[in-house]
Amino acid sequence: MKIVVIGGTGLIGSKTVERLRKRGHDVLAAAPNTGVNTITGEGLTEAVAGASVVIDLANSPSFEDDAALEFFRTAGRNLLAAESQAGVKHHIALSVVGTERLQDSGYFRAKHAQEELIRSSGIPYTIVHSTQFYEFMGAIAQSGAEGQSVRLPPALFQPIASDDVADIMADVALSSPMNRMIEIAGPDRVRMSDAVAQFLKATDDPRTPIADPHALYFGIELDDSTLVPGANPRIGRMHYDDWLKHSARKN
Repeated sequence: MKIVVIGGTGLIGSKTVERLRKRGHDVLAAAPNTGVNTITGEGLTEAVAGASVVIDLANSPSFEDDAALEFFRTAGRNLLAAESQAGVKHHIALSVVGTERLQDSGYFRAKHAQEELIRSSGIPYTIVHSTQFYEFMGAIAQSGAEGQSVRLPPALFQPIASDDVADIMADVALSSPMNRMIEIAGPDRVRMSDAVAQFLKATDDPRTPIADPHALYFGIELDDSTLVPGANPRIGRMHYDDWLKHSARKN
């Protein structure tokens, strides 16, 4: 079966491509650096020709409101139009747990717009809402950096290892379309400020972590329900403590 992975050279994309190829499928890692550009349309028709499944793992290069909206709308329209013409049988997109609760953020309004395009496309689909990746912990720390301190909310979240995300994305690609959203998360529900404090310690980062209920997460004030999944998410296998011991310094 031919499977196209948009964003196939990125963190999740490269791992997903590897897993699907090991299962014997014809997988195209599609990205601008491999000649496929969902914004300009370059190489898109050729890439999806003959594909049964397309997995969209591409992310906006900018978190700025207008730029993110333009990216997801343009890329989504171009990609879905090419898939419709090619007769793709399953469109899969990776999004974020809590997107519907994060609409004060322009970036998450853009993600919501992307999801609406998918739902209205007529192409069978599955939207996967993931919690934050362990590998994103450094970026979360940087988002709250204030000189020699890191100020972040103590809101609950349930981060997940990128390896587990890739495992699940590969499984979804080989399953029937669900025509709805599903949620995935890591096995440990922790407070964001505590998780980042552990990350700073594990990576010998001298900055001081500060838990502040009013600190913003990419412009949004969180509570304990904003970033956690609902009932019965699919749970990854790797615990946060194990990732910190074996992988934190590599990211």
